[in-house]
Amino acid sequence: MISKINIEYSERIFVTNPNSELSNYIYSAPVCNTKIPEILRSKEIGQATNPLIVIADDFVSFIGRYYDHFKVRTRLVATQAEQYLCGLMQSDKRNMERMAEVVPDSNEQSFQNFISNSQWSSSATLDHIGIDADSLFGDDPETCLIIDETSFIKKGIMSVGVARQWCGRLGKVENCQVGVFTALSCRNHVTLINTRLYLPEVWINNPERCRKAGIPEEFIVYQKKSQQALDMVKQARINGIHFNWVGVDGGYGKEPDFLRNLASTGEIFMADVHKNQRIYLEDPKPTIPESKSNRGRKPTKLKAQTDSIHVDKWAARQPEDAWQLIPIRESTKGTIYAHMLQERVWVWDGEEEEAHCWHLIVKREIDSSEEIKYSLSNAPEETSIERLAFMQGQRFWVERALQDAKSECGFDEYQVRGWNGWHHHITLGMMAMLFMLECRLLNKDECPLLSCSDIQTLLKHFLPRRDVTVEEVLRQMEVRHRKRQSSIDSARRKQRKK
Repeated sequence: MISKINIEYSERIFVTNPNSELSNYIYSAPVCNTKIPEILRSKEIGQATNPLIVIADDFVSFIGRYYDHFKVRTRLVATQAEQYLCGLMQSDKRNMERMAEVVPDSNEQSFQNFISNSQWSSSATLDHIGIDADSLFGDDPETCLIIDETSFIKKGIMSVGVARQWCGRLGKVENCQVGVFTALSCRNHVTLINTRLYLPEVWINNPERCRKAGIPEEFIVYQKKSQQALDMVKQARINGIHFNWVGVDGGYGKEPDFLRNLASTGEIFMADVHKNQRIYLEDPKPTIPESKSNRGRKPTKLKAQTDSIHVDKWAARQPEDAWQLIPIRESTKGTIYAHMLQERVWVWDGEEEEAHCWHLIVKREIDSSEEIKYSLSNAPEETSIERLAFMQGQRFWVERALQDAKSECGFDEYQVRGWNGWHHHITLGMMAMLFMLECRLLNKDECPLLSCSDIQTLLKHFLPRRDVTVEEVLRQMEVRHRKRQSSIDSARRKQRKK
């Protein structure tokens, strides 16, 4: 691994591709008894001007900050952590077999044991990730904590938490796992900092199945996704992470108790809601109506004194000149605008003694008048429509973060079934995401268009790789054939038993 090589970057650079387009460098023979070509700096240039050339060394140094989390009793598994993370960056397919084929000194069995069986703490590592992410943004007033979920499609029934449930990726009910995530975001910079694996009731109602999947006893209790989200918000505050509001989508915004809990703990929220969300244009002043006669039971249920209306019906009644053209976020191609409405409304769930007076924010896309988003916020009454529009628009970035996590960090390419394995793999993917954020912030002036995809490509190029000799290619093929044959033999034995 690169951490075992004495690389003096002020003198030279080691790369793995001798065909690199670094035209101002001169190749020389390998050194340090490695098979990595050495590139000496041109005397005319002196020091390298592009800091991304040393990105592989930066990546390994970044991993080193987390080494203490990979101490397991009397054993240190930091080397395996480094190898696994390098594999996520280097392998075209992020399964353990393919990763072991490209990462020097690694093997599939070691990866499997490290991910599935090793007892290093994913929760402590996630706390560290969150604190490091917070240090990048400080007390910036634009920092927010965004909650979202993503699904991982599965075919079988053995993976922990798998069930037929709503799969946002496909837009329908499908056999999948669902993870709830929190992301720390500041304008167009975002990284994932915590997660919870959702366990459907069909799992919780079968404790033995949970134990076989390695679920700790304290987690064999049903929790709604909104409760998991609330726990992560509280954990972020405990860890001292700074954010100025919490953003959620309609799956969470539709739950009144979730929004009440956020408000009761002093959190400002920006919650998307569905188009059938009921609002009141005047305070409904819930009261128990007086009994109209002495017969029968006396009324005990609160009743609103004003009529409610669905948010989409209210928006449809607004005149065209009520819509304001407001900037919602910046993009690489310029400022993005949308038509916005804002109104102070009351929200009552039919149970509380008092209704809440919150902001209703409605966004209509310029190019698609049928695409409308509705949100509620308990931001201070004096908050401007421009500020509310900005807050609503920030949820875009968590969706982008989850896309990058899957495409660049192998979030959904794991080969594990148990509780430990899922959390370990996802945690390491989030470590890689944090490194990418740090790299983008560090190089924002010299390389403002640097993306997660660019960083993964650079790491794939510069990190050490196994020698791709004829012998190595044949060896890898033989290993794959033995595994396939073993699988075939196992299937035939099962058929004979039937």
